[in-house]
Amino acid sequence: MQPSWQEPYLYQAVERQILEMIESGTLGRGDKLPSLRAMRVRTGLSLSTVNQAYMELESKGVIESRPRSGFFVRRSFRALEPPRARASDPAPRAVNRGQLIQTVLGAVGSPLLAPLGVICPTEELLPTKALARFLGRALREHPTRAMSYETIPGNEELRRQIAFRCTDPEAGIGPDDLIITCGAMEGLSICLRALTRPGDNVLIQSPTYYCFLQLIENLGLRAVEIPSCPGSGVDPLDVASALDKYQVKVCILCPNFNNPDGALTPEWAKKEILRLLEARDIPLVEDDVYTDLHFAGPRPGSFKALDDKGLVMLCSSFSKTVCPGWRVGWLAPGRFRDRALEVKATTNVCTASPNQMAMAEYLAAGQYERQLKRLRTAVEKQMRLMRSQVGRCFPSGTRITEPRGGIVLWVELPGGVDAVELFYRAQEQGIGIAPGPIFTTQEGFDNCLRLSCGGVWSQQLEQALHTLGELASELAVG
Repeated sequence: MQPSWQEPYLYQAVERQILEMIESGTLGRGDKLPSLRAMRVRTGLSLSTVNQAYMELESKGVIESRPRSGFFVRRSFRALEPPRARASDPAPRAVNRGQLIQTVLGAVGSPLLAPLGVICPTEELLPTKALARFLGRALREHPTRAMSYETIPGNEELRRQIAFRCTDPEAGIGPDDLIITCGAMEGLSICLRALTRPGDNVLIQSPTYYCFLQLIENLGLRAVEIPSCPGSGVDPLDVASALDKYQVKVCILCPNFNNPDGALTPEWAKKEILRLLEARDIPLVEDDVYTDLHFAGPRPGSFKALDDKGLVMLCSSFSKTVCPGWRVGWLAPGRFRDRALEVKATTNVCTASPNQMAMAEYLAAGQYERQLKRLRTAVEKQMRLMRSQVGRCFPSGTRITEPRGGIVLWVELPGGVDAVELFYRAQEQGIGIAPGPIFTTQEGFDNCLRLSCGGVWSQQLEQALHTLGELASELAVG
């Protein structure tokens, strides 16, 4: 029997409908759900499928059954509001979050902490056996090639497969447009080193991935922060205002399921933002790591697909979908390709050959599409379970996102909770989280935290969230 995360089931569609009715306010706490037969007629599914969905919701603590009365929304269940957008002062700032970021990064790969702080799918969700098989074949059949340097742009077959399978089809990216990198972070580093000098201003959304901030700090750059709204991403008006006030050298945005707030910037806004940047000839570095993890609607479009002038440098990788430890990423540098190749060559010459060869074979075999299907189903299920647990265990006033993709939840705690203090207390209890202050150069997210949804639901994870809720409640009271 396959694990429940591997394939989507019909009952999950019924679950989703019920949860959406609760979250929209159609069903309130204590309200009676439609009967099994009424839900069967509404959905067109079998009675056993509807019953299974209701049993799942009951096991998660969302609803309860009452003898001879039916099913009701638990009075203890709380439908959580989304976090509020925070104002941001765009004035250029030096980044000084290094020590706290290093402390958080210290948890990467640690088996001693409940995996809520690091964005990395757990082993159960990764195609470990298939990847080992392809890697073994590459080493057996092409040992000399596997031990040799690759070309600086990277394995040609891998670039061909990525261009065919892993990029926005509207972007028109070909194999010769790509450079294989050691994860998306090396791609971002190449972009900033190719485009900036110490003291330059870099426009970023806030909150943003803390490793971006650390890289900006290490390169001696200054951050110009504009707000990211969990519900609607980046507002072009904020971009225009910042560009009018400050001399910006480059812009870094994660338009599709931003880390950490899961924000999805709509297509109309992407077009307007790119128009503003093109008018000033400002390059845009696009973090596209999470786009393939969409699970509500079609794959969102990229800035790269709208780029007519080669100003967009798109970075992505397989670290969040297939193989975190292999560190295989790619960069589509647009008109800055020659400069990007120079920086790549003087960084590490090329990316490891065996991993590139094996990944090319994995993609050519059509495995990536199946992996994405399994992973999307697992992550969406995990998010719903975690949101439900947060609603039961966290203090009153807690808010949480409901993203349409990506792999994280962004939590806003009641105002009295210090997320950094919560981080240290959680570590003492064997729980890893990412506190809000590391995602900004400012002070706006002191009561926020990011939770990773890359695991498989377990008693350990349920207990970790329960303990985290108790710690947050203690801080809220204090």
